[in-house]
Amino acid sequence: GTINFDSITQSVLYYTTNSSGNWTINIRGNSGTTLNSLLSTGQAITVAFLATNGSSAYYNNVVQVDGTTSGVTTKWQNAAPSSGNANSIDTYTYTVLKTGSGTFTVLATQTKFV
Repeated sequence: GTINFDSITQSVLYYTTNSSGNWTINIRGNSGTTLNSLLSTGQAITVAFLATNGSSAYYNNVVQVDGTTSGVTTKWQNAAPSSGNANSIDTYTYTVLKTGSGTFTVLATQTKFV
């Protein structure tokens, strides 16, 4: 499914229940405010999403800003994940840089905690 990350009200989101499938993260201001309207070109925010995995290793496979991948370039540290980590908490950090109107570069990482 899609997880809406409302950056106006949180900088860390922790899901303590085991993941049930791969997911899309949608980073936005909130349901009524776009991140595009909150940031000026050249500004950035950093947020973290913590996902608990049981015996199945699910992971974040799509990154959106304001509900779309259009205008969003995601660059993963080393390489984009192709799986999560079983029986662990995977922590994803996203630094979202506004590079122009409706355009963003997202620097993303996945870290395993056991």
